[in-house]
Amino acid sequence: MSQHCFQTLEYEPAFLSLGEDYWDEVQAPTFPQHILRFRNDTLLPLMGLDPANVTDADFIAAFGQFQGREPFLAMRYHGYQFGEYNPHLGDGRGFLYGQFRGVDGQLYDLGTKGSGTTPYSRGGDGRLTLKGGVREVLASELLHRLGVCTFRSLSLVETGESLWRGDEPSPTRSSVLVRLGRSLIRFGTFERLHYLRRPDLIRRLLDYVIYYYYPHLLQIPDTKERDCAFYRELVARTADLAAQWLVAGFCHGVLNTDNMAITGESFDYGPYVFLERYDLGFTAAYFDYYGRYAYGNQPAICAWNLEKLQIPLSSVMPLEEMQAALKTFGDRCQTTYLKLMLKRLGWAGLPLEIGRSLVAETQAFLSRSAISYPQFFVSLRQEFAPEWAADPSHIFCDSSTLTPTDQKLLETWKRTYFELLQRANPPQRAAIPQTLQAANPLVILTRPQIEYIWQAITQEDDWSRFTATLELMQA
Repeated sequence: MSQHCFQTLEYEPAFLSLGEDYWDEVQAPTFPQHILRFRNDTLLPLMGLDPANVTDADFIAAFGQFQGREPFLAMRYHGYQFGEYNPHLGDGRGFLYGQFRGVDGQLYDLGTKGSGTTPYSRGGDGRLTLKGGVREVLASELLHRLGVCTFRSLSLVETGESLWRGDEPSPTRSSVLVRLGRSLIRFGTFERLHYLRRPDLIRRLLDYVIYYYYPHLLQIPDTKERDCAFYRELVARTADLAAQWLVAGFCHGVLNTDNMAITGESFDYGPYVFLERYDLGFTAAYFDYYGRYAYGNQPAICAWNLEKLQIPLSSVMPLEEMQAALKTFGDRCQTTYLKLMLKRLGWAGLPLEIGRSLVAETQAFLSRSAISYPQFFVSLRQEFAPEWAADPSHIFCDSSTLTPTDQKLLETWKRTYFELLQRANPPQRAAIPQTLQAANPLVILTRPQIEYIWQAITQEDDWSRFTATLELMQA
């Protein structure tokens, strides 16, 4: 059997070295078919690989047939799901494929999804539908393009099995997704160890997390202060992440503690939705009956999840210090939100006290009008012109498609934007087009657009819409 490119990586047994208290070794399944549907060449240089030298067969051998790479580890964790503690979790349809050092010197995890049953499958088949894989590729790549800290999709292989699902027309096609990010360790990884009453294992895991993912904290000689610094930074990272979701117009489907990464990354989005309209009460999952994970509630839920994480961590660090750190969450999230929203509006580096009114006017306009949330930013990028600084009538001058009510609402926003343009100096105004382009991809990935993409795949095996959407994200 010839060696594939991904076998040349120098994998590190970092998580493996923690011992069997944290994982179970599992076997990869054999699939009847292997069709590479997506390969993320933009990630290969990070892995030290030249895309020109990596073939589709290399991807299939590594991430469809799982040749030459063992052991595979199903990670153990628990979690709060919709507010209720669940001790019957763990990797149920995926495993840690391997860990490697990127060319940037940082440790990265490769994790599978849809790669078969594990001890935590709880009667499930451990598979991922092809539609689910397509949705996650699209979400992860658009989130990345929008500046959200997230796991990326490395590959998607269709596997030739027929799956039965209650939320999709069945039988439906199957796939294996491979994701790349900093760490698959979850808040729930610590929560499980507290449930087992093993503070010694919490201590070992915390030392591991700090060593690999917060190494700059190792310069703090005092263990207690180092631990507290870790929690403070995790609060900041998570607050930033919640703000990034809001700015992106992204609503996570199942924001349980087992879907919160200890590194502050997005992953396992569930039945996510990118907003069509700006609605703080919008809920993505049909089974979120009480709106617990509504779009506007995401910062509060992230703070709640961080509060629950204090329970296991309090066995190794002062609870009072963590409680004080969590009080900074709200201000951090709001500040990050304002900075990022101003960038989407074309203003990088604008003092918050000056730009705050524009953000407020944008929220008011989008919440009260029938305008599409993503389309507003696409239009802003496409239509901005230097003439906007001369007269407010030039701003979105072709608003004939808007209703009279929306036109009236837009007037207030236009005056605020014009006033900022008047106050800006020439270099600031000249930088706006570039800022708009960087912050606002031309892709609109609402539910109808995803269904449009999937319709071509399921009816005609036509992947052109999928490919074109990914390409447009880079524009």
